[in-house]
Parts: sequence; structure tokens; C-alpha cells
Amino acid sequence: MRRVVVTGMGLVSPVGNAVPQFFDNLISGVSGIRMLQEAFSERLLSPIAGSVEFDAAAYFPAAKYRMLDRVSQFALKAADAAIEDAGLDGDALLPERVGVFMGTGMGGAQTLEQGYQDLFIEQARSVRPFSVLMAMQNAAAAWIALDRGFSGPNLTYSTACSSSAVAIGEAWQRIRQGETDMMIAGGAEAPLSLGVLKAWESLRTVAAVDADDPAASCKPFSANRSGLVLGEGAAVVVLEAWEHAVARNARIHAELIGYGLYTDTGHITRPSVEGQARAMQLALASAHVEAADIGYINAHGTGTAANDAVETAAIRQVFGPAAYGIPVSSTKSMHGHLLGGAGALEFIASILAMQSGIAPPTMHLQHPDLECDLDYVPNEARKNLDIAMAMSNSFAFGGTDAVLIVRRV
Repeated sequence: MRRVVVTGMGLVSPVGNAVPQFFDNLISGVSGIRMLQEAFSERLLSPIAGSVEFDAAAYFPAAKYRMLDRVSQFALKAADAAIEDAGLDGDALLPERVGVFMGTGMGGAQTLEQGYQDLFIEQARSVRPFSVLMAMQNAAAAWIALDRGFSGPNLTYSTACSSSAVAIGEAWQRIRQGETDMMIAGGAEAPLSLGVLKAWESLRTVAAVDADDPAASCKPFSANRSGLVLGEGAAVVVLEAWEHAVARNARIHAELIGYGLYTDTGHITRPSVEGQARAMQLALASAHVEAADIGYINAHGTGTAANDAVETAAIRQVFGPAAYGIPVSSTKSMHGHLLGGAGALEFIASILAMQSGIAPPTMHLQHPDLECDLDYVPNEARKNLDIAMAMSNSFAFGGTDAVLIVRRV
């Protein structure tokens, strides 16, 4: 099995569209959660979200822009940034040895909703010409490959909230096994349409708007947490075989050493301690490291009553008494829940925490929950840490739990 490293990172997020800005905002406790300004907002019970500031019309040529749902716009921008960060020279690559694996939970949701609007509200005789190409789940991965001529394996994973973590883990496997030399991997989501937001409200998992500060509405691990806040954006990494990266003198951000994948079969939406614990244990086993080696955990930490208590108990089960000495944070408190894009965004946050020795805070944690009793780095970043390895947790509706472990190089 070959060693696999991260040589490029790119993102589009509610707290910044460049990696340095993203992490600076995280460690400063800046929230990208805000009141929605769309015309449909008055129909929402909780008109808040982690929304992205991105002028796609200025970024893409007009002919291409018309063929891209917002989810693909985000994915392409993040992939461009990751590829640039990796310093890739297309002429020096073998296209068939480079693949693209992306994750998304809802794909081109805005295109679908526009089609329904046109047909059933406006009584249009047809939908927009590129609707199928814009809405299909694999559009983002396909566009990345088409833009760059990467003819290696191209797959899209849709496992709800763990989609992009699965995409990264499965890409890691392809490189380890020698099937590819490089993979562009990550995820994207653009769920901030009326239909999607109302559907999530109907599940009764969405946070109430904080009356004092809407930006503080997502409160993971807090006794007064009321649910998750949806976010939009994308995150992409370039994964590369160690020897391939060294041969081209690439800058190496981190080494991806572990991936745990476990299906929690107890309930389609309700997590179990055993399922989450098993995913973490499998990641540790695949990395051939001990629980005591982990110096930081980026928690799934959605802010829902069920997940946060269960995840806390699962971490205690895996790490034992040592769990109380590990900084654990949920950056969803600031960027919201990107669903299929969450795992990749939080994977990048984990790498940056390890590189810098700074654990981002779990913001808005003013009222500790007795069931959630770990070190959640409340409200202020923790600096001067020696983080040799970091873990990133992604747990999903449907039960697909994925955990990634990175090591400092």
C-alpha cells in the first residue's frame, strides 16, 4: 500500500472563499450564519443559513455559467483553488492516472426547484434546456474532469452528511492500491432553496433563530442547542501518492493515514453510540495508530440533541479517560452544516488545526450540557498545541459513518 498525502486544498464557504481566510475566521470565532434575504425567507420558520458570497457570473464565461447549477459552480471554484495550491502542471500529468471523486447529498437542488416552479407555478410548456445536465448528481465531478482532461475514475458519492468524507476516503484507497497517482476529491452542496429548507424544517432538526444574535443560532454541545443550521459551499483536496508528490517537489500539507467506514443500521436518522464509535475504531485501525495518538478531533457536532450527546458518548467509548484531554470542536457552529460538503470542509479545518497547532473553537457554548462533558474548546481558539494527528468525524442520515485521520509531515 502506498502512502497518500494532501498537496492541495481549496474551498468556497460561508466564512471565506480562500483557505487562509477560512481558517483565520474560524480561529477568530467569526460566524457565517446569517438571516436569509431571499424573497421566500418570510415563509420559513427559521430563515437562517450559512450562505456564501460568490459572484459566479463574474467567475465563469456566460456560456458555461448557463450550464452550471450553484452546486457545480462551488465545486469548480474549490477544485480550481486546490489544483492551483497543489502547483499542478497539466503537461506533466498522465490524465488517465488522475481521477475525481466528489460527494453531494442533494446535487442540483436549485435547478430541480426551478423546474418545478416553471412547470407547476408558471405553467410553462417546458423546462430550461440544460436542466438534466445541471441537476444530475454527478455534474460537479464531471465538470472538474472535463475542465482538466482528467480521464481516471470519476465517481460521485451520495451518503447524505458523510458524502464528501466518503469521497476522500475512497479516493485515498484508489491511490494506496496503485490504481491512480492523484485524485481530486471533496464535496459540494447548494441546498438553500425554499423546498429544501422547508423539508429540513419538517424534520424538526433545524435550529431556532437566536433572538439576540442570529449568527449564534447553531450551538453544538450546548444545553440550549436547538438544532442544525444548513450551509452551502464546497471543499476539495488534491490527494497524491507520496512518491509522486516528492518526485515533482510538491508542498505536502499532511498525510492521510486512516479511513473508517461503518453502517449504523439502528435507525435511518437516529445515530447510535456503537455505530459512531465503530467508525472511529476502524479509522484508527486502518491508520495503525492508537487512540492516544490523536491530538485534535473535529466533531460532526451538528447542534442537534441526538447527535451531540451520542457523539460525546462515542468519543468517550473509543478514547476512554483520555477523551477528556483531547480538544474537540465543532466548526459547524460557524459555517453551518454543508450536508454532502461538510466532511471535506471539516477535513481541511482539521489539517489547518494540525499545521498551525491551533484548535478552532466551538462557538456559542455558554451553557454546558452535563451529557456533553468533553473539552469542546468553548468560544475561544486553543493555541500552542502539539497536534501530530487529527481526526475528522462525519456521520449521516442513512447510517453511513465516515472518519478520516491525518498525520503531520
